[in-house]
Amino acid sequence: MYGLKPAPFKTGSKLTRCKEPEMYMPTHRRANGNTESVDNYLKAILYLGGREESRVTIKALAERLSVAPASVTNMLQKLAASPAPLVAYERHHGVVLSQAGKRRALEVVRHHRLIETFLYEVLDYPIEEVHEEAERLEHFISERFEERIAAKLGHPKIDPHGHSIPTIEGEMAARESMLLADVVREGTFVIDSVSDRDAQNLRLIEACGITPGARVRVRKSSARGCDGYSVRVGRSARVFDLSREVARDVRIIRLAK
Repeated sequence: MYGLKPAPFKTGSKLTRCKEPEMYMPTHRRANGNTESVDNYLKAILYLGGREESRVTIKALAERLSVAPASVTNMLQKLAASPAPLVAYERHHGVVLSQAGKRRALEVVRHHRLIETFLYEVLDYPIEEVHEEAERLEHFISERFEERIAAKLGHPKIDPHGHSIPTIEGEMAARESMLLADVVREGTFVIDSVSDRDAQNLRLIEACGITPGARVRVRKSSARGCDGYSVRVGRSARVFDLSREVARDVRIIRLAK
């Protein structure tokens, strides 16, 4: 089993907080025999399929995983042909997870988000570093270690980015949210979550005070040459201009008038 290695202590503001796939995952699970690569494919299919569990195309998977389409096809054929198939794949029709595939994908997501929370809240990792560290560790922690982390943290429901943490039974809380980049009319919103995939964008977002649970006022930016959005956080008079690229990394919920 791999141990967690603490980084130098740094201070940072603590973060406080769509419908996501739901399913049952037994409390006592079989030992994982998958490789890291297989786990990454399952997570990507879970994410891209969304709450509707839509079929995922080869192109979308290749872009998500940064691999060649031919490599994606070979892997999916292998996963579909195994004695206990993890996916259902049809040529030209994409792929969906089997029940076993969903079970494993949710287990890995739970590992990842618990590890991120542990690194951030207990070991004081900077928020922009926890994702990559969790990516390396998520495949290898034991069931017992997972349970101990969850207990130490008080069985959290969300990770530092605001993403739901699946329960041991494989259920994730349902939340309806939208991308900040999809805002078409000015309004008041609450931050639901921020993406953890781009460390540079994450640093910029946190520096603006845009954290899960924060209340923000959003409108299309009027700044010259800025195809983006103006955001005012809480009661502050300061306005931040976010590019459309950065705005795609923030999910929000519109507040009722």
